Amino acid sequence: MGFMDTLKAKLAPAKDKVSDLAQQHGGKIEHGLEKAAKTVDAKTKGKYSSKIESGTGKAKDALGRIAHKDDGTHKDDGATPPAS
Repeated sequence: MGFMDTLKAKLAPAKDKVSDLAQQHGGKIEHGLEKAAKTVDAKTKGKYSSKIESGTGKAKDALGRIAHKDDGTHKDDGATPPAS
């Protein structure tokens, strides 16, 4: 078994835990992202609004992928994602 295989095997439980946390707390995480984005936007007087919006969107998309919410809704409705 190579180094990368060993590393992947050791990280697999952590990846599962992160996915579980993202599923359970996705709504809170998204709310935090939005709050942080609004704060930064206000502090920079809107100078970077489009970049902040883009970055927040990418973070939400990543959160959705981590939580296996591939249905495109990205909201925390408590539903179990379909088995793949």
